[in-house]
Amino acid sequence: MQLQFLATRDGRANLLLAVRVTTLLGTSCFSGFMAYSQQSAPNPPVQPGTLAKSNQSESEPKRILGIVPNYRTSPSLTNYEPISVKEKFAIAGEDSFDRGTVILAAAFAGEGQLSNSNRSFGQGAAGYGRYFGTSYADFVIGNYMTEAIYPTILHQDPRYFRRGTGSTRSRLLYAIGQTFWNHSDSGGMQFNYSEILGNSTAAAISTAYYQDNRTAADAVTKLGTQIGVDMAANVVKEFSSDLNRKFFRKHR
Repeated sequence: MQLQFLATRDGRANLLLAVRVTTLLGTSCFSGFMAYSQQSAPNPPVQPGTLAKSNQSESEPKRILGIVPNYRTSPSLTNYEPISVKEKFAIAGEDSFDRGTVILAAAFAGEGQLSNSNRSFGQGAAGYGRYFGTSYADFVIGNYMTEAIYPTILHQDPRYFRRGTGSTRSRLLYAIGQTFWNHSDSGGMQFNYSEILGNSTAAAISTAYYQDNRTAADAVTKLGTQIGVDMAANVVKEFSSDLNRKFFRKHR
């Protein structure tokens, strides 16, 4: 009976991971495609291995569509300059304490309470408060680990560098790839150790406040969910200029 219960529980965890990641990626990719397809004129082709030159007159907005935090996005790699340790921690702080992160934590807390993923948290307002507190802690710890602590230790750049031009497919693949490959402080490409190790550390720390979810399967689910969130965020950031131009200019 115990083995059967664990198998059922692991199956639910895997299903929850698949639903979360699929929803995040599907929504982001669809938004990016719609924004890109609405451009008035196609961008010129980009040579393989190069990135688009940034438009100096167009600054990166702090939020995408007024919600999604966009503090660590850079227009391009043209004239690349590394950032200091202080700037890395500043980026992590801005991402962590932005209203968009609070909204995302609130959404995950609602999903967790509806699925009763942590029975010890209970239900009602008090239970939701526990779900929200732990979800928000997941994001804050994950941000500092992947954007400040590990990038400082490993000398990696936590920023996302937009490509900005090319086909929709190439931009999507580029955005997804940035989850696993990033730039070192010297400007070269490296495996994104900060992303994987940072989120793995955050998942390990979370076992201290998730009493009901301390198995290896639970840790893998948390890790996969956070990587999926970051991957979806990269896709949205790649098409951020298109999205803001499409929606905000339309309203104006």
